[in-house]
Amino acid sequence: MPFSENQKRQLRKLGHDLKPVVIIGSNGFTDAVNEEIALALDHHELIKVRVNAADRELRNKMIKEICNRNQAELIQRIGHIALLFRRNKEKPRIEL
Repeated sequence: MPFSENQKRQLRKLGHDLKPVVIIGSNGFTDAVNEEIALALDHHELIKVRVNAADRELRNKMIKEICNRNQAELIQRIGHIALLFRRNKEKPRIEL
């Protein structure tokens, strides 16, 4: 679902004070990490994920894979931190 610029701005504002919920370390993006991200998105809708990969291309690839596997939308990426959003269809928490 493409977001308008105002919606993205609102989500960035809401995500500003959030701390990363999931940190992807030296083991990379595993199925267990994907499960944690899926659970966090179900519960919070808007989360930050820290990807600790030294190579920028590898970080971009991991973030893209996270979004694809979880049907999440990348709202913002700054350095190692990605702000992701996925609407909870049963109990929406964030009004857009």
